[in-house]
Amino acid sequence: MEINKAEFVISSPTVIQCPKDSKAEYAFIGRSNVGKSSLINMLCGRKNLAKTSSTPGKTLLINHFIVNNQWYIVDLPGYGYAKQSKTTRAKLEQMISTYILQRMQLVNLFVLIDIRHEQQKIDREFIDWLGTSNVPFSIVFTKADKLGPVKAKQNAEKWMEQLEDTWEELPVYFITSAEKKTGREELLDYIDSINKSLKEE
Repeated sequence: MEINKAEFVISSPTVIQCPKDSKAEYAFIGRSNVGKSSLINMLCGRKNLAKTSSTPGKTLLINHFIVNNQWYIVDLPGYGYAKQSKTTRAKLEQMISTYILQRMQLVNLFVLIDIRHEQQKIDREFIDWLGTSNVPFSIVFTKADKLGPVKAKQNAEKWMEQLEDTWEELPVYFITSAEKKTGREELLDYIDSINKSLKEE
């Protein structure tokens, strides 16, 4: 799939204010500083479409970007940023869970994981929650360029194997690098295949 056009549409503080149309939405979420904005920019082939920041916890709104006038990429706030106040954190958690559980247009949630780290409790709990909530999602390992292809693959496989203690069927996963554009084709093909199957329905 080629992305010819990607534009920012709206930043919404609540789900109610999100776009009112029925186009498919692919949302991206992960812990603060996992490289979410960089990944979105890499997918869309645009440098500053999603605002990147060296300060974690910057995304506090639900950001919609329309792609090829046909579907949306949604940039969700990161979870688990300890330096936010309890009130801010609770508000964000409420906003994120409302979007994930109630937004009918959401067809797939991409959960971003930094490939350099061992499985973290916060990521595992979030993924288990998605599973019990029947939310369609995939895992996207980021920053693969920091490790090299062999080590990146090993880390991803180890991470996925750890899910087998409670998961019967493992979610789809991708290994990516925003720097090197690794995984771009695979991710876009995956989105394309979902879009096609939605059309057939």
